[in-house]
Amino acid sequence: MKNLLKISLVIFLVFVFSGIQAQMKIGPKVGVNLSTMTFSSSGVSIDPKTLVGLNIGVLFETKASENLGFQTGMVYTGKGSKYKIEGDGTTIDMTMAPWFLEVPYNVVYGFGTGPIKFTVLGGPYLAFGMGGKVEALGESEKIVFGKDGDLKSMDFGLNIGAGVKFKDLLLSAQYELGLINLSTTDGVENKIKTLTFSISYLFGGK
Repeated sequence: MKNLLKISLVIFLVFVFSGIQAQMKIGPKVGVNLSTMTFSSSGVSIDPKTLVGLNIGVLFETKASENLGFQTGMVYTGKGSKYKIEGDGTTIDMTMAPWFLEVPYNVVYGFGTGPIKFTVLGGPYLAFGMGGKVEALGESEKIVFGKDGDLKSMDFGLNIGAGVKFKDLLLSAQYELGLINLSTTDGVENKIKTLTFSISYLFGGK
């Protein structure tokens, strides 16, 4: 995980410093996540329920042309799912809520005239496990990341989204599809899907 995090941070910094000469903008980002995490084993799946989480971080944007640009950032984001496990006449409610440090790399295209523009974006992301908890039977335990822990340390996926930009204020919705099985247990699958709504305000550039 450490090497992957270093590589991700290097790419992030190269993007940022190269953007200093390319009309870079920077600003805070905050929003809400609606996520689910698959939970299946030996062909048996537990139906995941939506978990509401938060995302907060910093967004960087550079322009390649009037309509084309690139975005990256660092976002602390809460994901996971709720589950209702039934069997032998008993029902167990469980919540798995991991937190990640996420670094997206998106291509952005904007169109429209005047102060209001519509945007579409897409690209990959890397996410690194930073904490979280599992709750069940009235008990709560911290999530441990790593090959000997509860979940793998890194997630990778693709995202696609759209937004509305009014001058430097950006409202956006984004769908993230996790491609990595985060489970560290053989025969078990944990993959995350997230719908994100966020607001950002960008400073600098032109």
